[in-house]
Amino acid sequence: MPSNSFGSLFRITTFGESHGPAIGVVIDGCPAGLPISTEEIQAELSLRQAGKSPYTSPRGEKDETEILSGVFEGKTTGAPIALLIRNRDADSSKYEPIKDLLRPGHANYTYLQKYGIFDYRGGGRSSARETAARVAAGAIAKKFLAHFGVHTCAFVSEIGGIAMPPPILKNLAALRKKTLANPIFCPDEKAAKKMMAAIEAAKKEGDSLGGILQGAAVGLPAGLGDPVYQKLEANLAYAMLSLPATKGFEIGSGFAAARMRGSEHNDTFETDRKGTIHTAGNLAGGTLGGISTGAPLYFRVAFKPTSSIEKPQKTVSTTGKAATFRLPPGSRHDPCVAIRAVPIVESMLALVLADALLMNRLSKI
Repeated sequence: MPSNSFGSLFRITTFGESHGPAIGVVIDGCPAGLPISTEEIQAELSLRQAGKSPYTSPRGEKDETEILSGVFEGKTTGAPIALLIRNRDADSSKYEPIKDLLRPGHANYTYLQKYGIFDYRGGGRSSARETAARVAAGAIAKKFLAHFGVHTCAFVSEIGGIAMPPPILKNLAALRKKTLANPIFCPDEKAAKKMMAAIEAAKKEGDSLGGILQGAAVGLPAGLGDPVYQKLEANLAYAMLSLPATKGFEIGSGFAAARMRGSEHNDTFETDRKGTIHTAGNLAGGTLGGISTGAPLYFRVAFKPTSSIEKPQKTVSTTGKAATFRLPPGSRHDPCVAIRAVPIVESMLALVLADALLMNRLSKI
């Protein structure tokens, strides 16, 4: 199985399965001398952790990280950084009764068609459990970005068709503080209450909801992104759509731009009091020609409703026999996967930007 790596210079390779002994990541290309600790990585992983509210899966993984290599006396050495997270709360018994059924919305069918074998225990490699390794790597990428004054944030902007008003991105620290204080990572309290009520209603009906996440970054220098095939927004789309359950990506005004005129959408240029040139607006989302403008970067990612639901669903067995799919009693799943995707989206954003910063060092003398 190829394609388990991401990035060009700041590059990660993840490994492990949902119900295997462990998952992990190897980070290559991180410059030496970056201060990093297990506690900093753990803080990011705790944001992704399940079982902390009624709006997430009750699976109780603590996601304790072990740094196996690449860090000495609290600083990166320039060598590959290996991080290991052991699976301690996997319950494979719940999957035994349904191992021969094709789970609606899951990867059983396509993996079997491609590889002829599928780890049915929680989805194996296709499980969102793999994303914990990305969050661990993202913690290091975020520390690297902070060294250059670049800061990131991701948050829930919509669940079940309930959307919050567009946020102000200039004070990203305040926005992130509000996001992390909310149980579903939505910085708008009024919208969050309505979203939580909708999630609870869907749970009672044995169903699930989808959502939209917004990601943002500030402090970016102009010039990040490498046309033609490594445009900044292209790499962001690639990163976000590599996440489980994602179904859409847009940057800036996104699909709404198709309903505008050029006179409405173009971000005009102006000069401030210091003589610095910048765009007056930011409908482009922080990029032009695939290269960062220095304006706040912002984008949205759509997540489908959780595929694992309590409602019975029609399916077939692996031999093609008609069947009814029901989750075994005691199954543990998120009623809305978008919630725990917030730290994952933020981590993938950080990984893209860390790679772009390193790539930019090669652009000119």
